[in-house]
Amino acid sequence: MKKKFQCVFEGIAKAGSPTLLNQIYTELYITEGGTAEVNDAHEVRQIETASRKPDRPETTIRQEDIFKASPGRDEPIRTVLTKGVAGIGKTVLIQKYSLDWAEDKANQDIQFIFPFTFRELNVLKEEKFSLVGLVHHFFTETKEAGICSFEDFQVVFIFDGLDECRLPLDFHKTTILTDPRKSTSVDVLLINLIRGKLLPSARLWITTRPAAANQIPPDCVGMVTEIRGFTDPQKEEYFRKRFRDQEQASRIISHIKTSRSLHIMCHIPVFCWITATVLEDVLETREEGQLPNTLTEMYIHFLVVQAKVKKVKYDGGAETDPHWSPESRKMIESLGKLAFDQLQKGNLIFYESDLTECGIDIRAASVYSGVFTQIFKEERGLYQDKVFCFIHLSVQEFLAALHVHLTFINSGENLLEEQKTSQKSEKGESAETHFCQSAVNKALESPNGHLDLFLRFLLGLSLQTSQTLLRGLLTQTGSSSQTNQETVQYIKEKLRTNLSAEKSINLFHCLNELNDRSLLEEIQQSLRSGRLSTDKLSPAQWSALVFILLSSEKDLDVFDLKKYFILFDNKYYCFVVLVIFFRLSSCNLSEEDCEHLLSVISSQSCSLRELDLSTNSLKHSAVKLLSAVVQSPRAKLNILRLKICELLEENCKALSSVLSSQSSTLTELDLSIKNLRKSGVKILSVGLQSLNCKLNTLGLSGCNLSERSCEALSSVLSSQLSSLRELDLSNCDLQDSGVTLLSAGLKRSQCAVETLSLSGCLITEEGCTSLASALSSNPSHLRELDLSYNHLGGSGIKLLSAGLKDPGWTLDTLRYGENV
Repeated sequence: MKKKFQCVFEGIAKAGSPTLLNQIYTELYITEGGTAEVNDAHEVRQIETASRKPDRPETTIRQEDIFKASPGRDEPIRTVLTKGVAGIGKTVLIQKYSLDWAEDKANQDIQFIFPFTFRELNVLKEEKFSLVGLVHHFFTETKEAGICSFEDFQVVFIFDGLDECRLPLDFHKTTILTDPRKSTSVDVLLINLIRGKLLPSARLWITTRPAAANQIPPDCVGMVTEIRGFTDPQKEEYFRKRFRDQEQASRIISHIKTSRSLHIMCHIPVFCWITATVLEDVLETREEGQLPNTLTEMYIHFLVVQAKVKKVKYDGGAETDPHWSPESRKMIESLGKLAFDQLQKGNLIFYESDLTECGIDIRAASVYSGVFTQIFKEERGLYQDKVFCFIHLSVQEFLAALHVHLTFINSGENLLEEQKTSQKSEKGESAETHFCQSAVNKALESPNGHLDLFLRFLLGLSLQTSQTLLRGLLTQTGSSSQTNQETVQYIKEKLRTNLSAEKSINLFHCLNELNDRSLLEEIQQSLRSGRLSTDKLSPAQWSALVFILLSSEKDLDVFDLKKYFILFDNKYYCFVVLVIFFRLSSCNLSEEDCEHLLSVISSQSCSLRELDLSTNSLKHSAVKLLSAVVQSPRAKLNILRLKICELLEENCKALSSVLSSQSSTLTELDLSIKNLRKSGVKILSVGLQSLNCKLNTLGLSGCNLSERSCEALSSVLSSQLSSLRELDLSNCDLQDSGVTLLSAGLKRSQCAVETLSLSGCLITEEGCTSLASALSSNPSHLRELDLSYNHLGGSGIKLLSAGLKDPGWTLDTLRYGENV
């Protein structure tokens, strides 16, 4: 039976994304998540956030292992929900999974794989089927083979594109169905299948864009995974495989890196393909031509390339002929209206009724998809009616912006306000200026940024260079240079208000589309000088700093506020700037400041990896709040520094809770202080020995540890659950008795510590003997030991130095300088 399906899967694979994208995606991993957390932000915002993450999360899964239980998990996985923005490769992934199975390359324990798309299920909204009948309807081979029961087979159902579902999936009010041969509506059938009431032995794989993930209740999902798109190396790999001329490939890669907007968008594989298509044409037709620097320019070129293809391939014209014929103009205008109308409704796929609403009949739509194949495509289910869509959401947004722009310059009608704009507004602005400003306002009103990219395109289209590129499609010109300058000033005024970081970032992208970088250059020059002005920065300048830091090609390791500022009264902007990396040592933060700061850390867009709050007077409530935030599933914090921040017993309990939290990502903790209470280390040791603790570096320099503390640390070192690799106990005055206690833990086979600092701990020859005994134990993992500023004496140094030559020791580095 499997072989009978093979032709079906081969057909699916061939109809998918361009071949090269498939090749690179065979190497992509899926990143495992916990719950189907909803992210309503525009997908470009999500892409920008993902592109700022320097590291991949810890757990990765290959597509062929999607249903295999992860380590530490006993129960099998029945339902997997895979999230990913439009064009990121969800459909390619399931096609590859199905094809590998059909070709006997993977998952041979599965007897049947049934791939469905919600696009084709939508058209069955008014019909009734049993589960067996639905399978027979789409996969006639099963009916011909007389298979009417799937309980005795290992079956995988794939449902692609939950975000495109138009069925009423109400999981709270639905009839329970357990008989796979009983007919009901398709939505009831799907709900019972997903809930496990119907055919509980089956496995399900559902794909969706993030915004629709919450349609499936969390208790119905065994595992949530996410496709992250191309990494920076994979972006380069794509272009190097795409272009045979490696010099040309290098030039293209270099050019993309100079534009952060383009580089970020190349996170999406489909955009890599669009970019390659455009740049190949530009390099062939203009030897020394200016390569497109903005998203708008890139999409205009893409549209022009497709018009050329239509002119030559379908109209029989020559390369030198004008590529915008009246027929082509009409097609693009119709597609633009469809794009805008359906974008307002949130639709990415279109059925006959949607086309009719926009004045396009089904025959015309088929013609459009036939001649503009790389813009608009027709998709037919295996046995179902036609559905249509743009090749990517960004293409729909671009054409929607083009439609709004064309409508305004041709008729004066502002589709965003649904009224005709007079030549002068009440404030005296020109109609063009009011049109652009109203678009900015409309986008800023969107709570989730769903008009962000649309606005970038709309403003980019107002430039004279854009209208020159579209000569032949545009019959009139749009905004003047004065209008564009007024729009730039209006955006700068908006940046002076208290906007969110995401909205500020998008406005800077809009300024880029308008070729204005004055604010950025002003701040960049100050950064290059190593010091920003000590005068108060304006909100717009703060926003510029935010944009520079968040869009920097090379992530800064640490942003030290004091390096650039003497005074910083506007702490709101300070915290917005420090979304990714910051040091706030000795800043006298109040409890209110801490609350504000921590709300930033726990925000969805925050990618913070390191936080330095050393030498601040943190109250217990502030530490408790910090602990709660670090344990948040959204937090990404790896390094926390609290040096010289006096910690009470309650603070230590809060930090111990962080260390033992399953969601904590903390790998380095520095508590080097003068007043850690005697019970503090013992309390912390409970968290350090937790199964969930990921800490591998602990700093306790200068903590004056008691014998009880040393006993607690020894217990941590000898714990099988401890992940500690580096321990700093310098200047702790341990003396020989403390070192002897620690050595008992060091010699245990479970101890994995590789770097240990005991500088300035009042250690004598007696302590050296204990350490030598620990180091000679088998196996010892210690590779670096610092014993400088102690009282080792000549015999102690000789004892340890001799061990460096002992093949049974793992020690590579021994420091004992400045000893008495």
